Amino acid sequence: MRRVTNLASVPPVVDSDLDDAVQAADAAALASGVSVREVTDLAELDAVVALFAHVWGRPDSPPLPLELLRAFSKAGNYVGGAFEGERLVGACVGFFHAPGEDALHSHIAGVAGGLAGRHIGFALKLHQRAWAMLRGVSEIAWTFDPLVSRNAYFNLVKLAARPAEYLPNFYGAMPDAINGADDSDRLLVRWVLRDPAVAAACAGRTAPATADDELAAGAVVGVGIGADGGPEDGSLDGGTVLVAVPPDIGVLRTTDAELAARWRRAVRDALTALVADGARITGFDRAGWYIVRKDKS
Repeated sequence: MRRVTNLASVPPVVDSDLDDAVQAADAAALASGVSVREVTDLAELDAVVALFAHVWGRPDSPPLPLELLRAFSKAGNYVGGAFEGERLVGACVGFFHAPGEDALHSHIAGVAGGLAGRHIGFALKLHQRAWAMLRGVSEIAWTFDPLVSRNAYFNLVKLAARPAEYLPNFYGAMPDAINGADDSDRLLVRWVLRDPAVAAACAGRTAPATADDELAAGAVVGVGIGADGGPEDGSLDGGTVLVAVPPDIGVLRTTDAELAARWRRAVRDALTALVADGARITGFDRAGWYIVRKDKS
């Protein structure tokens, strides 16, 4: 296979899981029409800063300043970029956890506008996974907004990451083009890099659960969508509970901030109550439903 990542420059891979991870990363980059590599050059790091500033709508206060990004890179943390020719079209940045935790925290990732459907974010995450495995790291963690349906599907199904903790208003106010005035609730996920389910997902083999199948098997609706488009309380008393999210929270934040806030409270209350009762978020239906189980399956 023609290499389109910089992962071939490391010492030869000596185990099959690692070899498969490198090949999956290369295949994902090739399918997306990009090359993916570490970014260390100062001018390219500046391009990463500019990309994030554009994606988040913060030209005067980028999510990551150049000097911090330079320090991250120099200290051996992960700064990856996806390139279409010489143009940077996506980037992902992560830093290491405390020494005893054997994990990388993937802090921020973004892709330039107009590239939907290219799966460049998938290529970046697979490069990050292989990069981490090549350095003996067993797990990557990151957070995402649980109201963003496409991100929930990407993280929980496309990547097979597993939710670990619900974090209410984790970052505080984030007045940017994405978050607006909404609380910055986050779902922390952990990506166990050698988990067979993760390996299968990275190879494009997923079998996502669906809300219809779960309802047919006896699931209950904990939060549904009401006639007004807002959240509708249901029951949290089933062995499997479905929790809906709005179809597009980004649009809702700009058109009806009060309704967006109602969704935030409803999903927060349901998921935190379920997790406190010992339930686990085990999947996400692309139609916009978290699948939460109280049983041991």
